[in-house]
Amino acid sequence: MNHESHESHEPQPMIEVPEYFYMVDTNHLMHMIGRLIIHNDQIPLMPSNLSRFHSRAQPSISVVDYLRRIVRHTSIEKPCLLILLIYIDRVCERNRTFTITSLTVHRFLIAAVTVSSKALCDSYCTNSHYARVGGIPTQELNALELEFIKLIDWQLICAGETLQQYYVNLVNQNSNYKRIVPSENENSYESPRN
Repeated sequence: MNHESHESHEPQPMIEVPEYFYMVDTNHLMHMIGRLIIHNDQIPLMPSNLSRFHSRAQPSISVVDYLRRIVRHTSIEKPCLLILLIYIDRVCERNRTFTITSLTVHRFLIAAVTVSSKALCDSYCTNSHYARVGGIPTQELNALELEFIKLIDWQLICAGETLQQYYVNLVNQNSNYKRIVPSENENSYESPRN
């Protein structure tokens, strides 16, 4: 299995990212999102926590590689990637037993990308294309999409300021990343962390 948790204990170089989420390199965004999932794998799985999003076994593709595959084959926009974190929070707030782990994340992500693209973009792929990219049958994606929008109570969009705050928090949670904030724009959203 391919995990992002194979981290060396040597200090990693600091990666500077732009002030605003819409300017960040998609690869950095995917990497930061992928690192968040590793922590939740330590939570024990209970039968009452099983959902349509659970796989029987952990997929062999890492979360970062799966996101990379989705981005490469769907041309997903940055807001659609970043809103995935908001969707995770919304689902977990409404469904206390739901946890994003290596058993749920892949199916959750392909459903969330499908929904976010339709909610936020003028053009998007078909469900059969998203299913092919995600490695699941179209009928399964259709069922996951319906389950997903029910789980988040159709709350599919958010304000740009919310996306920006999630980006700031995401960068702050990843010690290898630092936002570069020009001095004349310091007060626009968030000052740089020390």
